[in-house]
Amino acid sequence: MSSLIDVAEEQQEPLLSPPPSAPYKDSSNHGDEIVLSSPPSDGPDSSPPNPAVDNRRLVSLDVFRGLTIALMILVDDAGGAFPSINHAPWFGVTLADFVMPFFLFGVGVSISLVFKYVSSKPTATKKVMLRAIKLFLFGLILQGGYFHGRNHLTYGVDVGKIRWLGVLQRISIGYLLASLSEIWLVKNVIVDAPMAFLRKYYTQGLFAILLCSVYMLLLYGLYVPNWAFAASHVNTAGYASDTRAVHCEVRGSLDPPCNAVGLIDRIILGENHLYQRPVYRRTKECSVNSPDYGPLPPNSPGWCLAPFDPEGILSSLMAAITCFLGLHYGHIVVHFKGQRQKILLCSLFSIPLIIIGYVLEVLGIPFSKPLYTLSYTCMTAGASGLCLTIIYYIVDVKCFRKPMVLLQWMGMNAFIIYALAACELFPAAVQGFYWRSPENNLVDGTEALLQAVFRSRRWGTLVFVMLEILFWCIIAGFLHMKGIYMKL
Repeated sequence: MSSLIDVAEEQQEPLLSPPPSAPYKDSSNHGDEIVLSSPPSDGPDSSPPNPAVDNRRLVSLDVFRGLTIALMILVDDAGGAFPSINHAPWFGVTLADFVMPFFLFGVGVSISLVFKYVSSKPTATKKVMLRAIKLFLFGLILQGGYFHGRNHLTYGVDVGKIRWLGVLQRISIGYLLASLSEIWLVKNVIVDAPMAFLRKYYTQGLFAILLCSVYMLLLYGLYVPNWAFAASHVNTAGYASDTRAVHCEVRGSLDPPCNAVGLIDRIILGENHLYQRPVYRRTKECSVNSPDYGPLPPNSPGWCLAPFDPEGILSSLMAAITCFLGLHYGHIVVHFKGQRQKILLCSLFSIPLIIIGYVLEVLGIPFSKPLYTLSYTCMTAGASGLCLTIIYYIVDVKCFRKPMVLLQWMGMNAFIIYALAACELFPAAVQGFYWRSPENNLVDGTEALLQAVFRSRRWGTLVFVMLEILFWCIIAGFLHMKGIYMKL
């Protein structure tokens, strides 16, 4: 996965303890000047401002974003050298499989903070829809196939084969659904007791359960017929193509060739517009180097060369649930004042989710990031909440911030770092300048030098990636010092 972004990066409501009387701090500018204004009089939970209330920024959320981006760069660029941290070939969970849930969870937390006060629901809805559309289109440009990345110094895409979905598109879907629910489905109730908390968010919870139910019904109830696809492969004459049949005729299968997620994408999007190098090509059935990519084994099944989109339509519906779970975490931060109380409640929210995920896995719903199964959703969302809770305790409670400042900088400029680093715009641009042959460029040369110094391809690559992360932390810090923030 070139995996995230926090779409609500510029929207974080920077309040650590925002009771109903707290002033609204406009965080659209991350610079030194921050505008304070009273919350809108016609929005939910609105009341006269109280300047005495602590309204510091929720630094832990920035650190959490930065950690997620650093993790994404690590698994994307070092995953080839260390397949164990790369995405699980189909079932199971590795380090890389936590990146997308971390981003979605952070988006949900941010949404709960920014929409604490809603002065005009139609206006807020318009802004949310516009932002979601821009994010979707930006993802289409970055991940639709137009930019070919570090190892292919060309650009351009056949519109007949453009990939419609991707990481940013999935996040735009989760952002849109979670934001609209926060604007329209939250009751105008003052939270002064646990039951009031439930009444306020009861309808929103039902909506999340409905989305989850639709996903489960389609995943296990939709009939998947036999299907065929055009497979491209290399032979002695060059590239060739032939039609391969896949035999299914089943319901409820979670295996690569016959699941409802792939069926819906093939019908709605078309196989030419799906990801053409799916993760299941690293399974034992499809690779002699499993869990890494490799040549096809003898008598490998035909579906090994079939396309499959890891950010498909149905799986994105379930991925939005991670945003809703992040919303719940943010609601705890908003409505409960005591820091110990917040930590306790967030832990009690996170740990059971992890346990539920493993229980579901034992009961027969395996962890699968490509399908975004219910067990995977619960376990990774719980891990996201627990990680954010620990960071909150370290950064916002104990104020142990200096060691975290590099990640904080990166989190405050998540969007631009994602575009330049994760989508390889910057490395590809640098590699455009080379000496005599494309291999003689600064990026590849530096990595090759480190591999020679450490006498190991794997460890040299790891050091190169760590230096890459440090480089982007410094760039983010420079942008922060200059007050430059890229927003949608």
